[in-house]
Amino acid sequence: MAGVGQDESSFDYTQRLAIHYSELMTIFDEKRAELERYEFMMGPERGRLAVAMDLLTDSLIMVGQHGVYCASTRNPSKPALDLQAVLAGIEGAKSLIQSVMEEIRIQREQARS
Repeated sequence: MAGVGQDESSFDYTQRLAIHYSELMTIFDEKRAELERYEFMMGPERGRLAVAMDLLTDSLIMVGQHGVYCASTRNPSKPALDLQAVLAGIEGAKSLIQSVMEEIRIQREQARS
């Protein structure tokens, strides 16, 4: 923390702002418009999963951009091993969510028939 009369670094300010923001806003508040749109189009369950997919995709993009700067020492054309693990985990989570969304869609279609 910066003392009286000292400038705060932008990182400290951003970090504190993010913590404060997260205390005030839940994901349901933060993504209200997207949730309403997707839930209207797909139903509540699939709509929420679709927003989760968007969040995961955004995370993949951020980690991928970070991977450009944190290359593996063994193979500079690939991200560091920890980033590869994070990317694989997020991709796996997306695959699981997609499979659940498809199952829900199939069940709804069968229930209508």
